[in-house]
Amino acid sequence: MNNENMPTHVGIIMDGNRRWAEKHGLKKSNGHKEGFKTIKELSKIIFKRGIKVLSIFAFSTDNFKRDEDEIDYLMNLFIKGFKELQKTYNEDNIKLVFSGRREPLRKDVLKSLDEITEKTKNNTGGILNICLNYGGQIEIIDTTKKLIEKVNRNEIDIDDINEEVFRQNLYQDLPPLDLIIRTSGELRISGFMLYNQAYAEYYFTETLFPDFKEQEFFKAIEEYKNRNRKFGGNKK
Repeated sequence: MNNENMPTHVGIIMDGNRRWAEKHGLKKSNGHKEGFKTIKELSKIIFKRGIKVLSIFAFSTDNFKRDEDEIDYLMNLFIKGFKELQKTYNEDNIKLVFSGRREPLRKDVLKSLDEITEKTKNNTGGILNICLNYGGQIEIIDTTKKLIEKVNRNEIDIDDINEEVFRQNLYQDLPPLDLIIRTSGELRISGFMLYNQAYAEYYFTETLFPDFKEQEFFKAIEEYKNRNRKFGGNKK
């Protein structure tokens, strides 16, 4: 595959870890562990192919409704995984950022987030945006509050707030999404990066995320390249 017409910003809703574990007669934790392994391997390939930003939906605000044991396992997996990613992405010159609310994440999780953000902040080879304790509607609410505070501090004039300024004040200042991929056969976006996806292309696949390897990813890219993106105009 050539690197022409590649999307700049790709988002992945990583769905199906638990179903993958059930399918293989394993515990839920095994599915999450295998899903993390998949994103670690896949992201290295993605950045090498010229994609500049990869956003992944790792844990939503609604996921705190799950069983406490599963949540604790995921939080411990994040801590361990972040340490692995820090080493890997420093070697590959990839910057890691996080989108989401800090509350009610555990202190040790927040510490890991802060450490990996600090230690990769000067990397320029690509950006991995991890959406953790994230909700799309909540992000819009938080951004609105942030802008109100800036107006009250006279840091910005209310009349200067437009679509671009609003985007720049989201959890992270990232380019608009070009392509959103959701695995496992679900046909919804679950509030993923609502503001940033205004003209994103969608790609849905039946493949469970732990099985979503390089070949499956580039099927999505090939379809994206064949789409006719009009951005509200008459482009043919």
